[in-house]
Amino acid sequence: MSKTLLVTGGAGFIGSNFVLEAVLQRGFRVINLDKLTYAGSLANLAPLEGNALHTFVRGDIADRPLTARLLAEHTPDAVVHLAAESHVDRSINAPADFVTTNVVGTFELLEAVRAHLATRSSSERASFRFLHVSTDEVYGSLGPTGAFTEDSPYAPNSPYASSKASSDLFVRAYHRTYGLPTLTTHCSNNYGPRQFPEKLIPLIIAHALEGKALPVYGDGQNVRDWIFVEDHVEALLRVLEAGTPGETYCIGGRCEWTNLDLVRRICSELDILAPPSENPALVRAGVRSYHELVTFVEDRLGHDRRYAMDPQKAERTLGIKARHTFDQGLTKTLRPLRVRPDAAPPVLQRWRDIPCSESGSAAHGAR
Repeated sequence: MSKTLLVTGGAGFIGSNFVLEAVLQRGFRVINLDKLTYAGSLANLAPLEGNALHTFVRGDIADRPLTARLLAEHTPDAVVHLAAESHVDRSINAPADFVTTNVVGTFELLEAVRAHLATRSSSERASFRFLHVSTDEVYGSLGPTGAFTEDSPYAPNSPYASSKASSDLFVRAYHRTYGLPTLTTHCSNNYGPRQFPEKLIPLIIAHALEGKALPVYGDGQNVRDWIFVEDHVEALLRVLEAGTPGETYCIGGRCEWTNLDLVRRICSELDILAPPSENPALVRAGVRSYHELVTFVEDRLGHDRRYAMDPQKAERTLGIKARHTFDQGLTKTLRPLRVRPDAAPPVLQRWRDIPCSESGSAAHGAR
């Protein structure tokens, strides 16, 4: 019998990729609850139009009566909690939204699930799962060596990271206090198709194609560990399938880049895929390579120096391992890239029809 999932934040970047995989590849029934803030879009779910396995509900996770109704009406086998405010820069400028969504919203969702399970049979309670998707940022900043593990102490350095750390602790408490069958994952930086262009990779791509400056914080030597979103989604489904309630799993791509090297890597790719000589914005500015657009800017407040994840536990106990190299993931990111219509430079239209073989050879040939 196919599973039924209640997915929160399923119109966002990671959420939409998760929902598409769950419905189209796994045949799961998905109730998709999303508030449709700026980073969520129904366009991300276009392949599911008319699909009876997908039900979209616009709403807030902090609306307990709504989530209670959805749980009672659809009796899902699991809740996959992806809804969150997730952009660090925005959390520095407007932290209240992050507390409201990430902390209060998670609390209200947990309470709705706890009340729902109290009405279910013992066998239903035993098989139910609450999968809470968190971030590596709750662990703070690393030095030049080492990696975060499930046992790393929390040391959040931004309002975003603090809000996620708080939500993690609520999830832990609901398992320990009420026996809620929770699972928590911490993942490194995601990239891939349909990512909103405020995060580093889509922002650099969009700015470059529009001939805008490519901002790099500080000296550009901050390090991030990257994972292609499809690999993250597959890992989440595996955790949902075989993870042990109460456990935490670190998910990573074993793929570290300094911010500066990553931006330069994308510039080299764009020089091939969208030559500056064919981009009117760059021709007008006399720019012959996207590398010329790289601009160092004042460092971000509380900017963590390095993140890296040690995914050995997930690999050993659940068989989880990222399948994509960075080159392969970037190729898939560039080919179907979608940016909001009001932000999309005309040259993006060319990418939408680039065959895999053409974009693949470019991605693997540019270093």
